[in-house]
Amino acid sequence: MATAKTKQKILKTFLKLLETHPYDDVSLPLLAEEAKVKLSDMRSAYASKLKLVAAFYEQIDTIVLEERDEDMGDQPPRDRLFDVLMTRIDTLDEYKETIRALRAAAQQDPALALDFNALEVRSQKWMLIAAGIDVSGVKATVVAQGLSIAFARVLDVWLDEADEGMPRTMAKLDKELDKGTSFMKRLKGVERAAKKMRSFLRKASQGRNHRRKRSEETDEDGVDFADEAPAGA
Repeated sequence: MATAKTKQKILKTFLKLLETHPYDDVSLPLLAEEAKVKLSDMRSAYASKLKLVAAFYEQIDTIVLEERDEDMGDQPPRDRLFDVLMTRIDTLDEYKETIRALRAAAQQDPALALDFNALEVRSQKWMLIAAGIDVSGVKATVVAQGLSIAFARVLDVWLDEADEGMPRTMAKLDKELDKGTSFMKRLKGVERAAKKMRSFLRKASQGRNHRRKRSEETDEDGVDFADEAPAGA
C-alpha cells in the first residue's frame, strides 16, 4: 500500500504537471515517472486520474473547512457563504493554471465534465456546511448543484482577473449569491406548496379509504342501495 507521503507526492506532481500540460497528456505512467514512484505504488495510491482530481477537491475542501471564520456565526447566511467561497478562491490561487487545465479538459469531454461536476457538487455541499447553511436530502443536492454552477461563473471571472484585490471576482460572487438568494426563496415557496399538496392528497386518500371501508361494511349488512335511491334518480 502507498504511504500518505507517497500519495501526497503523487498528487503534488500531478497538480504541477497540469500547470504546463493538457489534462489528456498527463498519463499515469508519465506521472509515476515524474513523481519517481513505481507503477505499483501509483496503482495503489490512485487508480485513475479522476481519483487524483477527487483528492485535489478534498484537499481544498479540508483547507477551507479548517480556515473558516468562526466569528462569522452571527452573520446572515449569505454573508457567511460569501466568506467561505472567497476563502475557497484564495486557497485555489496557487493552482490557477491547474484549474484552467481541468476546465479546458471538461469543455472538450462531456463525460469528464459530468464527473467533475459530481465532485464539485460534493464540495459545494461542504461549503454550505462550512457556512452553517442547513440543507439536506434532495434539497441539498439541488442547492449544491446551483451553487456549483454559480461558482463556475465566478471562476470564469477570477481566471482572467489580474488585480490581486479581485474586485471583479468579488462583484461577480455578490451577483451570483444575490441570484442564489432569490432562488432559495422560490425553492422555499415550492416546498411550502408541495407540503400543502402532500397534506391535501394524504387527507383525500384517508377520506377515500374511510368511505370505502364504510361502503364495504354497509354491503356486508345486505343493504340494496338501489332501494334507497330517491325518486327520479
